Amino acid sequence: MANPLVGIFRVKELRERVFFTFIMLVVFRVGTVLPVPGIDVHVLNAYFQSQQNSGNAIVDYLDFFAGGAFSNFSVFMLGIMPYISMSIIMQLLLIVFPSLKKLSQEEGGRKKIHMYQRYGTVAVCLIQSFAVTQYAQSISRYPNMDRLLLMDSFVLFSLLAMLTVTVGTLLLMWMGEQITKRGIGNGISLLIFAGIVARLPHALWQLVATVRSGNLNIIFVIVVFVMFVAVVALVVFEQQGQRKIPVNYAKRVVGRRMYGAQNTYIPFKINPSGVIPVIFASSILTFPLQIASTIGGNVPWLAAVSRVLAPPGFLYNILYVLLIIFFAYFYTQVSLNPIEIAKNIRENGGSIPGIRAEHIEKYLTKILNRIVLPGSLYLALIAIIPSLIQWAFNFPSSISYLMGGTSLLILVGVDLDTMSQVESLLKMHNHEGLTKHGKLRGRNL
Repeated sequence: MANPLVGIFRVKELRERVFFTFIMLVVFRVGTVLPVPGIDVHVLNAYFQSQQNSGNAIVDYLDFFAGGAFSNFSVFMLGIMPYISMSIIMQLLLIVFPSLKKLSQEEGGRKKIHMYQRYGTVAVCLIQSFAVTQYAQSISRYPNMDRLLLMDSFVLFSLLAMLTVTVGTLLLMWMGEQITKRGIGNGISLLIFAGIVARLPHALWQLVATVRSGNLNIIFVIVVFVMFVAVVALVVFEQQGQRKIPVNYAKRVVGRRMYGAQNTYIPFKINPSGVIPVIFASSILTFPLQIASTIGGNVPWLAAVSRVLAPPGFLYNILYVLLIIFFAYFYTQVSLNPIEIAKNIRENGGSIPGIRAEHIEKYLTKILNRIVLPGSLYLALIAIIPSLIQWAFNFPSSISYLMGGTSLLILVGVDLDTMSQVESLLKMHNHEGLTKHGKLRGRNL
């Protein structure tokens, strides 16, 4: 049992979880290459090949979160982002409407909220899938692209495509929940992780071809790779950093037993929300951008919106940074509520040295605000790295999205979370952890 990787496959429960996760990810990757019925794949590939030569940042951006499924017009072309978008909307509705908040706290209310979220996901999928059918129609109007749609009736193709794509997203949602329940790690995050990893070999090959053609200086490539390694190290360091708030508990009597005084601490991470703000901000921007870019060929003002919001534009980066900061504070307040923490400390006879009991809530809020601000700015800086690379070194968009910024945050964050879960399961079976001394801390993805 000296090798922890061997120990993973010797433990029956862990082995079954790993195999189940692997099978689900294989199904996901197969679905990304299965085209929607009624689409001529050869004509579609010819169109995107011509767009690749001229550059299409919007398609590369949408492909980034769908694992390449968008340019394939596959059954998973919307990816898991509609479900994430609806989860954000539901979290905001819980804050705006007290009745929904009260319902979520009741017995069985959480299931109803989850059911509403599923229905909302179907609505979002129908809207986005309709925009996709309009995009397919606009492509068919290009020269030599009239045979893209194999069906004579566009209405029939639209209904079939909307049904197929919507069911594909719902299947991904179910697969993500099953991975979380019966596999390893957070299922939704792992699906995004798998999509990014699957496109890395193609991006590296495209980078080599660009350097060989003389369109990119090899010195710039080396500088960017060194910067990526430094960013990965900083991301790992930042994800593990925390501020410890000391808490002292006095002696108390519970039943007939007396419990002695305890000295412990509350761990406030520098970035409590992990990569959630980046994923949420990307999801919020993806929804209007996809609709504007796909229907823009038929509606002039939507085409203008698509050009303004297109990455790596100035307005896109400004909105991206603001949304990351907003969701960093929002998700931190949802997951780490200072009011609830202060209430639990007082009810259990605890105190923070130098802070009065009635001021604990204000003290914790001040600490959280001071921690979250630099953490959110750090996330935003890393997230806009692809835009900076494209502007400074003239990197292709398909390469910069996959090799920097958001992709690094998601890859490192999901990897740390999955490793921490594997380590916990190994410890349950008296095996040594994956890392030396086993000090990986899990994150709430």
